[in-house]
Amino acid sequence: MFGINHIKFDAMTYVLHYKNGNIEREGRGLSFFYFAPNSSIVAIPMGSNDLPFIFNESTNDYQTISIQGQISYKIMNPKILADVLDFTVNDNGQYKKNDIEKLNQRIINEAQTATSSFIHEIKLKDAIRSAKAVEKSILEGLKLSQAVNMLGIEILGANILAVQATPEMARALETETREKLQQEADQAIYERRNFAVEQERKIKESELNTEIAVEEKQKQIAEKKMESEVQKAENERKLREMRLAADIAVENQRKQLIEQKTGNDKKEAETQGYVIETTLKPYKDIDWKTLTALNNNPDPKFNIALAFRQLAENADRIGHLNITPELLESILNDKYNKRH
Repeated sequence: MFGINHIKFDAMTYVLHYKNGNIEREGRGLSFFYFAPNSSIVAIPMGSNDLPFIFNESTNDYQTISIQGQISYKIMNPKILADVLDFTVNDNGQYKKNDIEKLNQRIINEAQTATSSFIHEIKLKDAIRSAKAVEKSILEGLKLSQAVNMLGIEILGANILAVQATPEMARALETETREKLQQEADQAIYERRNFAVEQERKIKESELNTEIAVEEKQKQIAEKKMESEVQKAENERKLREMRLAADIAVENQRKQLIEQKTGNDKKEAETQGYVIETTLKPYKDIDWKTLTALNNNPDPKFNIALAFRQLAENADRIGHLNITPELLESILNDKYNKRH
C-alpha cells in the first residue's frame, strides 16, 4: 500500500537498509517497514559455508591428477563484502543477483592458483601422497591472497579428500607398486633365508666354540689334576724324606743311647769286675776247701755234698764204697719237699 512494505530476516543474516543512498539501519535478524521507492536492502548470510571443489592439475612429470576437497569460510565483515558484491534483495526477500556464486568462484580460483603452484613443482608419486601439503598450500595461499582479503571473509579451513591419478596411470602405478612389493617380498624371503642360514652358521660356530671351550677347560682340568698329583707326589716324597730323616735322627739318637749305655754298662762291668777282682784277690791263692771251711755252713747236707765231691775227685783211689739207702732217701726226700 502506497509502496510501504514489511520485511523480516533471520538471525544468521546481516541486513543493510539503504535509504536514498545512505544506511538507514543495519544489523542481524532485522524486521522493519520500509518505503520501497527510495529503499535498497542488502542481506548477507553470516553462517559458515563449505565450498567443495575438484581440481585437475599437471605434475612436474606431465601427469594429470585430480584433487578433490572442500574449503570452509565465514563472512566476517559484511559491509566490505557488500561493497564488492551485490547481495541486494527484492521485496519478497529474494536476491536480485546470484553473487554468492561469484564469491565461491573467487575463493576456488585462489585455491586452485595456490594448488597449481605447488603441484607443478612435484612429481606424480609425490603428488599422490601430498594431501596434507596441498591443504597447507591452499590455506597459506588463501590467507595471503589480496583478493580474498578484500572480500571480508575468514578462511576456516581446507580439507583434501582425495588426490588421484588418471585410471590408466593408476593401473600403471598399481602394477609398478605390485612388482616392487613382489620384489620386496622376494628380497624379504631371501633376507629371511639368508638370516636363517646366518643364524644356523652362528649356532654351529657357537656350538664349535663351546666344544673348544669345553676341551680347553678339560685340558686345564687335566693339567690342574696333573699338577695336583705332582704336587701330591712331591709332598709325599718330602713327607717320606721327613719321616726318614726323623727315623734316622731317632736311630742316631738310639745308637748314641746304645753306645752310651754300652759304654756305661762296660764301665759298670769293668768297675764291678775290678771290685770283684779286688775283693777276691786275697782269696786267689787260698784253697777252695779252706774257703769252704771258712764258709762255716751248718747244713749237714752241704757237708755230705762236699764229702761226695771229695770222693769223686779221689774215685781212682777208692776201691769199694758203701752208701746206705737211708742216707740217699733222706737227701732225695729233702729235695722233693723243696720242690713241692
